[in-house]
This record gives sequence, structure tokens and C-alpha cells, in this order.
Amino acid sequence: MNSPDGFGLFLILICATLVFAILFLISKHKSKGILGSRFLLAGAIVALVVVSFAAKNTMVSYYNQIFASSPYDFSEFKSILFKYGEGDSLVNQYNSATGEYQYLNRQNMLVKTNLYLTGNDLLYLHNKASEVGFWNFPCKELNTDTTNSSGAKPFKYFIEFNYLHKTKTVLFDANYQGSPQLADANRLLIKEIESVISEADDRQKK
Repeated sequence: MNSPDGFGLFLILICATLVFAILFLISKHKSKGILGSRFLLAGAIVALVVVSFAAKNTMVSYYNQIFASSPYDFSEFKSILFKYGEGDSLVNQYNSATGEYQYLNRQNMLVKTNLYLTGNDLLYLHNKASEVGFWNFPCKELNTDTTNSSGAKPFKYFIEFNYLHKTKTVLFDANYQGSPQLADANRLLIKEIESVISEADDRQKK
């Protein structure tokens, strides 16, 4: 997934500003003189063309992220499988198909229970996955270094979205050293999944 960088966003803002400037100058078209609205309008149009060309790739990337259809249709959505844990021990797990939910509590004891998500919960996660570009994530986002600076093993997250005819899986290192935009997109989706599960757990306990 290619997210626009800060400079790209700056160019897009300039484009938007120039568009509004052109619209304003057109509304003031009655002005006369070399420094009148006609001269300024021509300058604004030229500037817009130049900036639009420079920001072309960024705007195309935005268009693809916002308007491109997801290759996975929610009408065929079956379930989500979410696992995480230290190193290769993905002991914390949730399977929306079976409702099986297990996690280590604050006392480091393994808790096993059943938890079911609503249709709205699943639709929300499907849409969030689409927003962050989950379908374009690499299947494995791992580091060769399996320990962090303190010698502890970093957390790994396994995400699986199951559809009628397709399945998308991603294994992500919490300290992934690849693209910062890609890492941030992974962390955002993980945060959303954890939030939905937590809220469903709270609802069920009431």
C-alpha cells in the first residue's frame, strides 16, 4: 500500500487552494488591467497545471484508495481469525466463525470463553480493512531480528479474513522495519480489531 507522504499532501492542498482561487477570480471577471482578474486567473491556471502534474501520482494513489472497489465483497464474508502473542507463541486468539476466544489476562492466566460478533461488527471490520488497504498488504511482514533491544521477543499478529471464495492472511511483526506507512496501516487495523473484540466482550458481560 502506497500512502501519500507529507510533500504529496502539501501538493494536494495547493491544488485545492488554486481551484478555489480560480473559481473566485472567475466570479470577479469584471476587473480590468494587467493586474486584474484576467491576469491573475491565467497565472492561477498555469500554477494549477504545474502543481497538478507534480502531484499526479499522489492524487492517483488517493483515488485508488478511496474509490477503488475492494476485491472482497462483504456479501461473501465468512469470518475473521485474529491471533497475537510474543514471538511465535500466538496464544491470544479469536475466531468469529466458532466464537472461540482465548487470551492471557493480567495474571498471565489463559482465559477461554465464547464471544460472538454482530453483523455490524463484521461489516465495520470489513470496511476498515478496505480503508487501510489490507487486501494489498504483503502476506508476511517480518524482521530477521527476532528480539528487540531488551532481549524480549516482539509481538506478532496474525490476521485472516475469510470469504466465500477468497482468503486474505497477514503475519505482522510489531517492530516491523519496512515501510512506515505500511506498518502504521497494520497497527491501525490491529487496533480496530482489538477494539471491536473488546467492545463485544464488554457487551456480553453486561
